[in-house]
Amino acid sequence: MLNTSIPPDSINRQCCCFNMRKVTRAVTQYFDRFLEPTGIRATQFTLLVALYSTKGKTLTEIAESLVMDRTTLTRNLKPLEKSGLINTVQTLDKRSKAYVLSEKGEQIVEKCVPLWQQAQNSVVNSLGDDTYHDIIGKLARMLSITSTPNKERKKKV
Repeated sequence: MLNTSIPPDSINRQCCCFNMRKVTRAVTQYFDRFLEPTGIRATQFTLLVALYSTKGKTLTEIAESLVMDRTTLTRNLKPLEKSGLINTVQTLDKRSKAYVLSEKGEQIVEKCVPLWQQAQNSVVNSLGDDTYHDIIGKLARMLSITSTPNKERKKKV
């Protein structure tokens, strides 16, 4: 028996984490349907876009920019590397490597962008510009409230 004043059946209805993850899964699945002809999932597309206009980003740089842990990011980069969409390059610091898009990766991104734009336009048009931008602003605020630098997170564990 939970010792709380919150009824257990209302926790998920109230929980910010649960509701954000639920919406995120639904939005990801929605974008996946648009990107399906390319064989790329929305989560992979965001990784490829993060690398599109760089000469290489380290695992740490990518992880920090996408608010992902390095283990999850590594697991998500492996299929992209295996399929030839990204390559690794050596950095000045020999202990790390950086990731870049391959030519094939750039071509996939270029094929995905119009499909992504259709999905994006569909969402924005359904919500309306003002509502959409309000949501994006509130999500940015939520990110700033909940983001903890990696060094602080490690201390808490």
